[in-house]
Amino acid sequence: MKTWRVGIVGFGNLGQAAERSLKQQPDMRLAGVFSRRRISHPNYMPIALLDEGQAEVDILLLCGSSAKDLPEQTPHFAKRYNVVDSFDTHAAMQRHFEATHEAALRANKVAVFAAGWDPGLFSLMRCLFEAVLPQGQSASFWGPGISQGHSDALRQLPGVKDARQYTLPAKEALEAARAGKPVAQTQAHKRLCYVVPEEGADLKQLEHAIQTLPHYFAGYETQVVFISQEELLQKHASMPHAGHVVRHGLTQEAHAHQLEFSLKLADNPAFTASVLVACARAACRLHQQGATGAYSLLDIPVGLLSSRSPAELRQRLV
Repeated sequence: MKTWRVGIVGFGNLGQAAERSLKQQPDMRLAGVFSRRRISHPNYMPIALLDEGQAEVDILLLCGSSAKDLPEQTPHFAKRYNVVDSFDTHAAMQRHFEATHEAALRANKVAVFAAGWDPGLFSLMRCLFEAVLPQGQSASFWGPGISQGHSDALRQLPGVKDARQYTLPAKEALEAARAGKPVAQTQAHKRLCYVVPEEGADLKQLEHAIQTLPHYFAGYETQVVFISQEELLQKHASMPHAGHVVRHGLTQEAHAHQLEFSLKLADNPAFTASVLVACARAACRLHQQGATGAYSLLDIPVGLLSSRSPAELRQRLV
């Protein structure tokens, strides 16, 4: 069994979780932790080594934020390496794909993008459900839980020192989706933001900036609660999350069917990192087969995600 050499770029919550996930994999090992800042880690390497092409890795796990890091990092590093990211800004997905695809094609590399649980696993389930039941209604629900991407987007705003954002699904909207009724996403969720403001920040202006932030809070019912750093760390240190994909459809005989995929996560970064690592394996195998360009989970044969051989996977079908 080949052992894939994996580099981690960025060592926040997601990067640290990715390191832990790699330890569970029989065919992958950590080759380096690349960071802009000096960190105390036995595998630390300056990120400049990546630009110099000196990193001996088969793939990079890009563990930065969708709001700030990944739009630049993914196409940049795809010019030299196979990469995988968890980009999750839905409105900017096509632009991110195009930039990443072009870079990976020119370099004869493979880039897997949007490899989280949504987009990612939820995207896969939506596609599967709609293929099986083409006549019907689909809806996706996120939460209750802390969104890493939305929390990071809050922290990028001027005047915000730290923040956590909870996504809360509306129970009545979930039940409506299960009954086959159409549901508007902006009505299906509420946003609850716990924000530690910078000293001297204008709280009224800051609240307005949060509630009107495009792609994240604009259009949603968004509540902003200002708290201290101590209270944030005491009451909002854990990172749980949950979600549902619901499909209510009809077969030709007018039989109604309900398909549902749900997850309940004790730790959002830990689970997202596990998805990234599985997709990294698939990316390495695709590249080994001669593939190039950018791929989402919708483009990847599911068997490539597993550490098991095709023969082992076929046996599990019996």
